[in-house]
Amino acid sequence: MVCTILKEEIDCVFMTRQGCTYNGGHCDPVVEACEGCSHIKEVDGDYYCTTSANPAAKWNIGLCNYATHVEKESPVVAQAKINPLKAAKRAAAGR
Repeated sequence: MVCTILKEEIDCVFMTRQGCTYNGGHCDPVVEACEGCSHIKEVDGDYYCTTSANPAAKWNIGLCNYATHVEKESPVVAQAKINPLKAAKRAAAGR
């Protein structure tokens, strides 16, 4: 449902017909690590994340998975081990 408390006009998973079900009905403001992210919205002088109700919890375990301002490193792909005898035979055969 659409949030009617803080993040007006933003679809929120915590919003129900009875009101906001997250932490007493209020989202937490963003932390310093969130600065520069495109998911931040200013509401009444405070800044809130449009995708997470508790941005600090996202940064506790490492990088926030919603962060648009941080370039994520791609995982290193391990190359398959090649048997040296087979490699020599393939080279000799002209493959």
